[in-house]
Amino acid sequence: MRAVAAERLELSAPDERKLEAIVEGPPNGDLVVLHHGTPGSAHEIWPPYIESAEARGLRLAAYSRPGGGGSERHDGRTVADCAADVEVVADALGADRFFTVGGSGGGPHTLACAALLPQRVIAAATIASVAPFDAEGLDWSKGMGEENIQEFDAVQAGEEELEAFLNGWLPKLRDITGDQVLESLGDLVSAPDAAVLTGEYADFAAASLRDALRPGIWGWFDDDVALLGDWGLDLAEIEAPVTLWHGREDRFVPLAHGAWLAEHVAGANAHLLDGHGHLSLALAHFDEILDELVAVRARD
Repeated sequence: MRAVAAERLELSAPDERKLEAIVEGPPNGDLVVLHHGTPGSAHEIWPPYIESAEARGLRLAAYSRPGGGGSERHDGRTVADCAADVEVVADALGADRFFTVGGSGGGPHTLACAALLPQRVIAAATIASVAPFDAEGLDWSKGMGEENIQEFDAVQAGEEELEAFLNGWLPKLRDITGDQVLESLGDLVSAPDAAVLTGEYADFAAASLRDALRPGIWGWFDDDVALLGDWGLDLAEIEAPVTLWHGREDRFVPLAHGAWLAEHVAGANAHLLDGHGHLSLALAHFDEILDELVAVRARD
């Protein structure tokens, strides 16, 4: 049994948007701000992650990016805009400095915090992060599952096409159950990911999708547009230590994205791991991800 119950926060962003967050762990622990994938929300934090954090005296905070879960939409947002929202969360929790961790579509938002909040971010970690769409020398969609290729083709085709594409998926996902998750992801799922998309974790993933899409497609829509647009930050100017984690069998965000980021994020330390896909890596290595952050704090 966890020592501290979850705390749910309803905050006000700088432009007075409602911002939803959830906090787990010891109130006096160093804060780790989590950035969910796309689509996603701060519906809950995977319990083994909470246990890993508490064992290290860390406090976890997840927030729903605008338009997902209980956070109001921020139309036209960029990746960089997340930094102001994260400051609201950190300020509400009294954390002058904090760590930040983001997976998949949350990876660029983690990098944005590292780049734009240099006085506050102690260290950052990305897990299976997407790279910039205009990344020089990167064949951006090569190796992606067909579902993601179709989705990002719709982004490039324009807002009407993207809205239609996501609304086509909405009925399949807004009431999804754990035993439907694996089949729904289709060509995106490699063998290591299929192995973990069962039981309690599949139920957790389904609940996250349902909550993310509770208000509709717009958090997902705005994430897609932001991820393929100008992120609004310079990766080469990041000063905080950054650790990049990526599985070699990832079909959501192929390994080439992680390798590209490893070459272009200033001072990055990369773990490009065999035998892992998009989801399995964090489940197997979250303890190590936290340990690398704590090690930076020890040297700070």
